[in-house]
Amino acid sequence: MSDSVEPSTSSREDPDPTPNPNSIIHPRREPFEHGLLPIPKLIFSDPIHSLIPFKQKLLSTQRVNSEIIAELLQISVDQARLVLDTLASVLHAESDPLIKLPPEEADSVGADLRDLMLFLYIQSYKRLLPRTHKDSASVADVWPSTSAFDGYLSALSPLQLVRSNSRRFMPSQADEEVHQLSYLQKHMGNILSLLSEPTEGEGEESLVLSMEGFEHLGFLLQFGDKGSEGIPLSQAAPFFANSDPDMPAVPVPAAQVHEWILQNIASALEHLTERVSAKENGPANASDQDVAMADACTHSTKALTNARGPSFIEGISKSSYVKQASDLKGSSVKVINCHDSVIYILAPLRYATVYGCSDTTIVLGAVGKAVRVEHCERVHVITAAKRICIANCRECVFFLGVNQQPLIVGDNHKLQVAPYNTFYSQLEEHMAEVGIVATTNRWNELLALGVVDPHDSLSHPAGVSDVQAESATHLDPDQFTNFLIPNWFGSESPGSTKVNPFPLPDAYMTSQQRNQRNLGEIKQLLKEAPLEENRKRELSSALHVYFKDWLYGNLRFSYFVAFYVRNYSFRGSTAQFIFHMIVRCLPKAFCGFDVIKG
Repeated sequence: MSDSVEPSTSSREDPDPTPNPNSIIHPRREPFEHGLLPIPKLIFSDPIHSLIPFKQKLLSTQRVNSEIIAELLQISVDQARLVLDTLASVLHAESDPLIKLPPEEADSVGADLRDLMLFLYIQSYKRLLPRTHKDSASVADVWPSTSAFDGYLSALSPLQLVRSNSRRFMPSQADEEVHQLSYLQKHMGNILSLLSEPTEGEGEESLVLSMEGFEHLGFLLQFGDKGSEGIPLSQAAPFFANSDPDMPAVPVPAAQVHEWILQNIASALEHLTERVSAKENGPANASDQDVAMADACTHSTKALTNARGPSFIEGISKSSYVKQASDLKGSSVKVINCHDSVIYILAPLRYATVYGCSDTTIVLGAVGKAVRVEHCERVHVITAAKRICIANCRECVFFLGVNQQPLIVGDNHKLQVAPYNTFYSQLEEHMAEVGIVATTNRWNELLALGVVDPHDSLSHPAGVSDVQAESATHLDPDQFTNFLIPNWFGSESPGSTKVNPFPLPDAYMTSQQRNQRNLGEIKQLLKEAPLEENRKRELSSALHVYFKDWLYGNLRFSYFVAFYVRNYSFRGSTAQFIFHMIVRCLPKAFCGFDVIKG
């Protein structure tokens, strides 16, 4: 395109591509991981050809609200608000008023036009294809048996069949970073043209970039080794560094900026390629983010962390796993390929991703930006979050305390949602820290988009792109139960939260109260059962052990009851009474460990 910026070919001395020897340019992962929306009208075959007229039309408007976005893109107002909310969740500048205000007031300030242009441009990005795990034998040992749902899916579309039979593994961080940098390298000329302003003259020097416009590149790129806390782009660039704050910096030819960025990206790609090659050819170690599943399970007491990126919790199998804020580096977490486990992440977070897990309960503390749950089966997710996106999951239940509408995209089946159902001592402090409001819970205001994700690199059958994703149903209040988070650290826990901070709808509150009564009945009936004292103690002890085991996510309690009644000398009505009361009431009394005492 004539509007795109080409690198300068002048003979002047090249700017230093590495202004700081210890600093390498990185893509910001958040827009690529949490900022892509499967709305067809946001995805342009030629983004620059479509967006330049939008920019010219709105030159006099520095900020745009949902009404302007809806008219500009010919989408519904609800979808335009979703664009604003999503953009706010991945913005780089915490001082932007779109971030500071609550979502319901976002329209009063709108989004910066330049941020919106970049957000719309990257909707053309295609994610890296999921990879096959390098240790497939280890994966086969722990991956769950095929769901009964697979037989049903095999009769459906090729898209569903492919997804149901694929064992997906998230690409490594290094692979994703290479893919994102390569995309930015290819499109940087167009991206700069969206941020630049024309000047008098012709040719490649006709576009210039101000320091303010350059700072908006921070939406996509950053320097430094501390994620979003890296140094500002303008301070890393030789043409804006140490500018006098009282005197506006002189705009720089866009071609010069383009050349400098391309040199930095090339240097970063070379560094990443060498690192990936070393990892592939060298021995596996505990800090390798692509560690084999078996190794991850062996070292399941340690999260895999990266000084710059998120903390990884990968390959946990048949275990309970706890992480608090002091155990995590950074403010983002990725839970990947975990099976038959219970995972507690009791910390204030910015972002959280759950990918490829099965038969697992995952508790995410307070997530102030966004949660994404993808390619999971038979998983329970309990989270207090600003927003959540659910993609390509099946037979999962989500207990939500969310301030924005839950977004459901992709090929989902038999999902259920329910109000938030737990607490821990520091929950309200963590929620306040990341900006989650307990008085607003939109858990039941589901927003389902397309069944096809246009951002993946898969081929899709004709006609499927217009199909809406299957939404989730509301969990039956009779099945709603409190989830108890054990207090492993006793009096050391400094928090003040004593109850679930999110108000429950009436139907769920009634169910909860009924469960409490059932629990009291069970305790009393078991105390009064005509058993010898030694049998009472034995039953009490066993119930404690197996009920706790159940709370940790293992659903073996019904088998235990049958075994206990069958193998001990209970007779007639006593055995039937105990068996039926426990099986009828206890699954609904998911209220704590103190089932029977004394």
